Amino acid sequence: MSPKTIIISLLAFFALVIGLAFLFTSGQKPAPATLSFSAQDSDRPKAETTQTLFDMGEIKVSDVKQQDYTLKNAGTKPLQILNVNSSCGCTAGQIIYNGETSKEYSMHSQSGFVTEIAPGDTATVRLTYRPATMPVYGVVEREVYVTTNDPENQKLVFSIKTKVK
Repeated sequence: MSPKTIIISLLAFFALVIGLAFLFTSGQKPAPATLSFSAQDSDRPKAETTQTLFDMGEIKVSDVKQQDYTLKNAGTKPLQILNVNSSCGCTAGQIIYNGETSKEYSMHSQSGFVTEIAPGDTATVRLTYRPATMPVYGVVEREVYVTTNDPENQKLVFSIKTKVK
């Protein structure tokens, strides 16, 4: 092979790689900058939830159960959901807001930025438990973690408790 052929082949290869990278990343929106506040700020987001633990009673290992929790932004600035993950691969979390449902995130698929909840608005945190994924029998507790930009509630924990038969 001549040096000219090698150089042309390398240039074509790099052009192909750059073109594919552009193709696969086009249309993706970058996450907005994280808005940072201190607990002393009166003008800030404020995450509020009325319930963080739900007892599902007894379930079968083959069951799939869901529990929805309400998450309200009682503050005056947007509440950013910065990450969603869970305590186990058998448990997943989703955010439902403005008619849109995020994909499921679990221990092995942390989310990164998900959405912003406007002041006064409410979102739903959905916890889905699939015991057959990692069968454990007896009393079980599983959690979904939601990271926010509220300085007083940076990590919210939503839990279920159940007895798996």
